[in-house]
Amino acid sequence: MTQAVSDKPANAAEIRELEKRAFAVRRACLESIASLGVGHVGGSMSVVEVLVALYFRHLRLDPADAKAPDRDMFVLSKGHAGPTLYAILAEKGYLDRELLSTLNRGGSSLPSHADRLLTPGVDMSTGSLGQGFSAAVGIALGLRMDGPRPDGTLRRCWAIIGDGESDEGQVWEAAACAAHYRMDNLIAFMDYNKFQIDGSTESVLDIRDPVAKWEAFGWKSLRVDGHDFAALDRAILEARKAKDKPTMIVLDTIKAKGVPHLEGKAESHNAPFGPVELAATLKALEREEAARG
Repeated sequence: MTQAVSDKPANAAEIRELEKRAFAVRRACLESIASLGVGHVGGSMSVVEVLVALYFRHLRLDPADAKAPDRDMFVLSKGHAGPTLYAILAEKGYLDRELLSTLNRGGSSLPSHADRLLTPGVDMSTGSLGQGFSAAVGIALGLRMDGPRPDGTLRRCWAIIGDGESDEGQVWEAAACAAHYRMDNLIAFMDYNKFQIDGSTESVLDIRDPVAKWEAFGWKSLRVDGHDFAALDRAILEARKAKDKPTMIVLDTIKAKGVPHLEGKAESHNAPFGPVELAATLKALEREEAARG
C-alpha cells in the first residue's frame, strides 16, 4: 500500500533534505557513468532535482512493491536520462546500489535507456523520443478509467520530456489528446536545458515560447527554475490542484548541471566521462555542498 503525500509546501528542513538527496543522487549517477567511461551526462544531470522532488515528495509509491496496484506511475520519456533514474531508484530502495556500476554493460538490468522489463520501478520502456510521452497519456487515461483509490484520490501519471524531444510531432499529438480528454491526472515536465544532440534547441528547431505553446494546446502551463527545490515544490503542488486539464511544468535547467567542464554545452549529451573527470567533478560538488552547511 502506498503512503499518502503531503499537500503542504516543503519547509526549510525538508528543502535541505532534498538538497542532500540531490547531492547523493548526482554523485551516484556520475560514478555509474564513470565506471563505463562514457554516457549521457548532460540530460541526466539536468533532471536530478525534479526527480528527487518527485520521488521524495510527490509520487505515491511503495519501494517494497514496485507494482503496487495503487501507485502513481512515472514515464521518463527522455529515456537517455536513465542513469539518473537508476540512481534515484537505488536511493529510494528499489535497487541494490552495487548494480549502478553495471550501467549499460552486457547482461545488466540497467541499460542506457530505461526498460520496464529489466528494472524494478520503471513503468515504461523509453528511448525512441516522443513515444514515451504518448504512452504517458495512455497510462493516465487508463488510470482514470480504473477509478479512484479507496481514499478517493485518483492515481496520477507523471512524465518528463526533453526540449529536443519536443521536435517530434508525436509529442504534440499526445498533447492535443491529453487536453481533449481533460486529463488532470497527468502532470508532465519539460527539461528545458536549451540543448540537444545536434546543438542548441534554438538553432536546430526553435520551439519559441514553450509556456505559450503548451497553453495553446489546452494545458495548464508553468515555468520554474528546475534546480530550485522550493520553486519546484510550489509548482508541483499547484499542478496537483489543477482540474479538467493536464499540466506541463517547463523547467529552466542547465545541461550537465554540476559538471564544470561540460555545463551548458551540447557535447555533454553523450560524453566521455571517466575517473579523472569524476574526481574533478566530485571536488566541485563537495565544495558546493559544504557551502550550503
